[in-house]
Amino acid sequence: MADKLMDFDEAIRRFDPVIGMEVHVELGTKSKMFDGAPNEFGGEPNTYVTPVSVGMPGSLPVVNKTAVEYAIKIGLALNCDIAASCRFARKNYFYPDLCKAYQISQSDEPIAFEGFLDVPLEDGSTYRFPIERAHMEEDAGKNTHIGGDDGRIQNAQYSLVDYNRAGVPLVEIVSHPATGVGERAPEIAAAYVRNLRDIFRALGVSEARMERGNVRADINVSLRESPDAPFGTRTETKNVNSFTGIANAVRYEICRQAAILADGGTIVQETRHYHAANGTTSAGREKSDSDDYRYFPEPDLVPLAPAREWVEQLRETLPELPAAKRARVKEEWQLSDKELRDVVSAGAVDLIEASVLAGASPAGARKWWMGEIARYAKEQEIELEDAPVTAGDVAELDKLISSGKLNDKLARQALEGVLAGEGTPSEVVAARGLEIVSDDGALVAAVEEAMAANPDVVEKIRGGKMAAVGALIGPVMKATRGKADAGRVRELILERCQ
Repeated sequence: MADKLMDFDEAIRRFDPVIGMEVHVELGTKSKMFDGAPNEFGGEPNTYVTPVSVGMPGSLPVVNKTAVEYAIKIGLALNCDIAASCRFARKNYFYPDLCKAYQISQSDEPIAFEGFLDVPLEDGSTYRFPIERAHMEEDAGKNTHIGGDDGRIQNAQYSLVDYNRAGVPLVEIVSHPATGVGERAPEIAAAYVRNLRDIFRALGVSEARMERGNVRADINVSLRESPDAPFGTRTETKNVNSFTGIANAVRYEICRQAAILADGGTIVQETRHYHAANGTTSAGREKSDSDDYRYFPEPDLVPLAPAREWVEQLRETLPELPAAKRARVKEEWQLSDKELRDVVSAGAVDLIEASVLAGASPAGARKWWMGEIARYAKEQEIELEDAPVTAGDVAELDKLISSGKLNDKLARQALEGVLAGEGTPSEVVAARGLEIVSDDGALVAAVEEAMAANPDVVEKIRGGKMAAVGALIGPVMKATRGKADAGRVRELILERCQ
């Protein structure tokens, strides 16, 4: 039965939404969190495993130092304090993808705590998202339910488990409740995760590919009668891995919970599943509190005490973070606030910058990434970065235009060929014969033919009506299949009309 929903605007008028985010990022280390098994995406099921990965009796975990380094960098980038001492804990629960019946995580002693992230919004304002902690843990395996509804366990005939992901290093960033979000709750939630994704990439700690589940968000939503009232009962929509999905899940839960509360009902504290096909959520299981996991210190791992000197060394190695980069490129590329927001929203900042570093002009790089390539990515339903064109290709295309070898129309044809896999821009131009006709002999012949066919236009030009030149340029461009230099054609027409 479909959920009863309240209109979003009415829900916001009647209730104050509060959101909280738990964002998991898979770290891009070579090996897993506590053993030497490869940390790689894909592969044949159950091949990237060791006895530690699958919890065999007698196997012992060993902490991955690089994963600890990455976790500290994330904490520093999120303005957190780094713990002088922290420890791992066992989070006890049973599920088939967690074959030792507990997950090594961190409980009351995380490696990073009490930070914040300033999140830029579409109108140019900023929301400061409060962060409670960032802690290290291991990922679970992956269940595949065969014959179920939407790939879920409901009505499944059987389930398969792949432990390749079991033990992959994770950092989980847990926020404090974010208040004062109002009608912008969906936008703020999505923007927060987008900015986290950009930080992970800038730090080089993860590929942070949402479609692969490298970054996924658990979204907590609750409603209260007013900003002065106690927090309401929350739901947690699990493992959402797209920005659109995050915004949709927040909006849906606000509308669903508002309808329940308005009818005098109560909200069940539960996990929920997000359905990308229609932007809805559905009930999962009643949500456990932390006490239900029976956390206790991991007996096989000693506490971690990152040296203060090491922490400061890592702080000094932090790269330019996204907020600083946005401010810099806005000035260097002379972008308006709206243009910058569009570039950031499209995920094109790094792509444009790479093209500029390869030799493109900022305006040229932005034009192609935000225009033809973005349209192609949308049509193919892929991320912009996954389009089959490189920053070097865009720079080469821009140079062909600035050198006069291509005009805008021919450049679009060249890019079309690149996207179709026909080679680099220069190779496509050569193969398709796209280069601008610069031979005056060929142009003169086409101009004279156009003038002879349009004597009335020639007379208008000689009479001082310069706007009529366009009526002759068109036939010349047609005769040269669009490969004539329009500026040179105009010069030749005027020379012969004197």
